[in-house]
Amino acid sequence: MADDRRNGPRTLVETAPGEQASAAAVYRAGDLFQLLRDGKPWTRAELAMTTGLARSTVAGKVDQLLSSGLVVSVGEALSSGGRPPSRFAFHAQARTVLAVDVGASHVRVALTDLNGDVLAEERTALPVASGPEAVLGYVLESGKRLLGDVHRPETLLAGVGIGLPGPVEHATGRPVKPPIMPGWDGFDVVGFVQRALPVPVLVDNDVNIMALGERAGFWPGVDDLLFIKVATGIGSGIISSGQLQRGADGTAGDLGHVRVARGDGIVCRCGNVGCLEALASGPAVARGLAAHGVPAESGGDVVGLAAHGSLPAIQALRQAGRDIGEVLATCVNLLNPSVIVIGGSMAAAGEHVMAGVREVVYHRSPPLATTNLRIVLSRAGERAAVMGASQLVSQHILSPAGIEATLAARVASTG
Repeated sequence: MADDRRNGPRTLVETAPGEQASAAAVYRAGDLFQLLRDGKPWTRAELAMTTGLARSTVAGKVDQLLSSGLVVSVGEALSSGGRPPSRFAFHAQARTVLAVDVGASHVRVALTDLNGDVLAEERTALPVASGPEAVLGYVLESGKRLLGDVHRPETLLAGVGIGLPGPVEHATGRPVKPPIMPGWDGFDVVGFVQRALPVPVLVDNDVNIMALGERAGFWPGVDDLLFIKVATGIGSGIISSGQLQRGADGTAGDLGHVRVARGDGIVCRCGNVGCLEALASGPAVARGLAAHGVPAESGGDVVGLAAHGSLPAIQALRQAGRDIGEVLATCVNLLNPSVIVIGGSMAAAGEHVMAGVREVVYHRSPPLATTNLRIVLSRAGERAAVMGASQLVSQHILSPAGIEATLAARVASTG
């Protein structure tokens, strides 16, 4: 929410993304906390003016929040006479978040504060095909190691956010028939992690959390954004009107299995013919080059060849960009995003892929939909997923209901 305190009292405050409530509805400390999340210092008087609540009511709620450690005193404001009023602000370092990015062939684990700033991290080459026990076992070992490295006790761990490279049932955190994750279908990821770390555990598709991370870190004012991951597979995270769109069954954004015109006769690993992933993913581009005598076995090989000036590799990447652009042109017409972010390992090829995407999107989309459209490379890079996993947890525990649960648990623990 913008800092409108100089403009006098307001009758609306933000209680959750995309949700508005009247001042009369700001009856819990968790509701009041949403104002403090802007990170700026507030006085009790400013909070009372903004919400329309009595100063005594505000004072009581501020005291509750101070007791949780999520809000701290940050000095005093200028006084117009008498004792200077105290100022309060959100304390992002009060808790830590374990943020996990599980990829097709790697696992990245990071410890962040509640703003998503990384405190420590480590990465290993561990294929997701190793199975859930092996991958999540490493996640738990790494997480506890990182907590020790930064001298933070497990009691200050707010939650665990995990991104997986396949469809996830958001309500339960269980993978649903993931094509490249043998042994993961229906696995109780949340229960497995909570047996070792009894905190909230939130699980989502990796591209969804990459969209959250990119937006939070670099496009906070953008409400309509598509994040396109181009790597072993191709998928998208859709943010529309400020909200992540998962669809009815959590499969929204699965662009990799949209048919493209150039795909006739090309069989995809999903069993269908002509899928985008079968033409433009890293392995697909590598196979195409190898078939013409260019030594390439993976997307990384293709990126490396292009970086060294290989004309066939550059042309193949440009064509992959055109194929992706063909699908994105439809997305632009349907969703009208203001920003499209290209990320994933193939984004390391930079402008070669981007040139193809832009060529087709701007040619096939109506001028009104592209006048203000920006198509850019990911600025979060390899950290997009852990940034998003951190956001997934923070949005949950810092919501009005999450704050109320934290305060209730504190009261219960103190008797």
